[in-house]
Amino acid sequence: MRIYIMRHGEAQHFAASDAERPLTDRGAALSEQMATQLAGQFDNDLDMVWVSPYLRAQQTWQAMASHLPAPKKVMTVDEITPYGDAEDVASYIKAVVSIEQPENLLIVSHLPLVGYLTSEMVPGLQPPMFITSSIAAIDYQPDSGNGELLWHANPEG
Repeated sequence: MRIYIMRHGEAQHFAASDAERPLTDRGAALSEQMATQLAGQFDNDLDMVWVSPYLRAQQTWQAMASHLPAPKKVMTVDEITPYGDAEDVASYIKAVVSIEQPENLLIVSHLPLVGYLTSEMVPGLQPPMFITSSIAAIDYQPDSGNGELLWHANPEG
């Protein structure tokens, strides 16, 4: 199966709280660009999308949604905020994958979680840096519980 881990698009610096920071116009445009790139990865369907409850992640998904196949399931997952625990999220992924057996999962989250989660899913990998709107693709093998980093793409612009 494939797991796509994405950092949200560029966000405004100031808001009433960190959770309420909206995307900039550039953040929305680069997220759309990455969605167009990502769309070629799916043969048919997008099985699952997990999105952080923070506004900038929700808006990133909204900017991407029309450029991707309609997902079978979209979930807001409270555990994938900036301070989520990568080990706990990886365990959650493994449990869901074993039960629901999706062919692919897109996660829209934040630094530092995206880097730590990528390294948690790919044993031996140092946490990669994610600029805004970047995506890492992992070939995950549920039988072994290990993944391989296939690519890590950044937006152009």
